[in-house]
Amino acid sequence: MTVPTSPRRIFGLVSIALASALFVTACGSDGTSETADGDQNQDQQGSAEDEAADDAGAEADAGGGNGENQDPAAGDDGGAADADGGDFPREVETAAGTVLIEAEPESIVSLSPTATEIEGTLDGLVPDLEAILANDPDLVVASGLPEDVEAGLVDSGVAVMLLPAAQTFDDSYDQIAQLGEATGQLDQAAALNAEIRADVDELLVDLPEADTPIRVFHEIDDSFYTATSASFIGQVYETMGFVNIADPLDDGTGFPLVDGESILAADPSLIVFTSQAPYTAEDIAARPGWSGVTAVASGNIVQVDADIASRWGPRIVEFMRAVADVVAVPA
Repeated sequence: MTVPTSPRRIFGLVSIALASALFVTACGSDGTSETADGDQNQDQQGSAEDEAADDAGAEADAGGGNGENQDPAAGDDGGAADADGGDFPREVETAAGTVLIEAEPESIVSLSPTATEIEGTLDGLVPDLEAILANDPDLVVASGLPEDVEAGLVDSGVAVMLLPAAQTFDDSYDQIAQLGEATGQLDQAAALNAEIRADVDELLVDLPEADTPIRVFHEIDDSFYTATSASFIGQVYETMGFVNIADPLDDGTGFPLVDGESILAADPSLIVFTSQAPYTAEDIAARPGWSGVTAVASGNIVQVDADIASRWGPRIVEFMRAVADVVAVPA
């Protein structure tokens, strides 16, 4: 299968399934993509939001910071994009530290769903050292790795690039630029960042003006885990001008467990949940005591694809559009 060389396909990839849903991606000059089956160790299940929370923990372990809230359409496309696209070896500065890339990678293992999406493909991960090394990678990209796996890769001469969970749009732009620098595709990375910025700008301009700010509740599951503005998805809502009703209840994780009474008292005017939920918008509306909630009364309950609701890569604009489409419907 030929991989298009558009900004959204900044890498030519070979995807190989390893362990359970481990994708090994290789960049080749022929720009083709092939898939082969590997050993299966275990099934990895869980919601996209669970993955976001796990990645946030990996960020803390890796020493990544939250950063300041910034206009997602402002600034440059990451300092890495200023380097010469063809010169190797090179050092790439990431939130987790400096990575030395000896030569332009021809084989890349990505254990980070968002990094893999940036590169042009999506799936989960099972970090198995032997399975990774069996594919002879030049570069491994992950949001976090067990220490023994990272050490084993480094000892084997494989460059390891840790890209912890983004907390702001600028973090996401930086990671795209860093991946472009690490793989010698700075122009494509810069074009992708420019495209995302333009799409976000256009979407924000088209958002309808509300008399009062939209009060959003992001429902992770029916036990009422949620995402606050301390998470990347919460930053997206803030960028859209929404007020997150869970912010006063944040427990420091960005993903607190709240109670139903607090939700009803805050009266959200927009409820967002994902396709991972085994229930529907109608089920939410039918909850005892929820009929008077503004979001329920106005029909502002939106179910979004779980894959796009917790990724901080190119598809974040799709998530914003899905939410904006509901907001644009007159209540």
